[in-house]
Amino acid sequence: MNPSCNLFMVGPTGAGKTSIGRRLAAHYGLEFLDLDQEIERHCGTTVSTVFELEGEAGFRRRESTLLDACSARRGVLLATGAGAVLDPANRRLLAERGYVLWLQATVEQQLERLARDRSRPLLAGEDRRAKLESMAGIRTPLYADVADLVIPGEHELVLAASERSIALIDQHWQRQQAA
Repeated sequence: MNPSCNLFMVGPTGAGKTSIGRRLAAHYGLEFLDLDQEIERHCGTTVSTVFELEGEAGFRRRESTLLDACSARRGVLLATGAGAVLDPANRRLLAERGYVLWLQATVEQQLERLARDRSRPLLAGEDRRAKLESMAGIRTPLYADVADLVIPGEHELVLAASERSIALIDQHWQRQQAA
């Protein structure tokens, strides 16, 4: 059990961290932050452009800096990028500063949800399935390592997924006041 005033969401690309996260934040009266959107706001450009100009290493440095700043706040729901867990320091910050929700999604669910999405740099090019499977092989153990609560992915609309998530969170989260 990890008592906290913050909720942090981790999980693969296309799991619904942003869409479900917004609903959870509203339900729990938390400020919603999306780490990728925070990066874009601070950089004044898109994540794709950051990748193009600075590569993945440059993006990950920016991600770690903003994850530190965002996770230090109190009373927030932070939806992280799918790869934020790759850095051990990021995982430590998430575990220390919030209650971590792992929103799961299978590769099939990801392919279905991301079929028209061309904005994700790590999925550019051919054979999205192979890329997603490779990322899952690396990241799944890291999500498992940092998660306080696992929310299994289902084939359902965002509203139903949000309601199911709230029911699970209410059973497990020991919420502290944000002070």
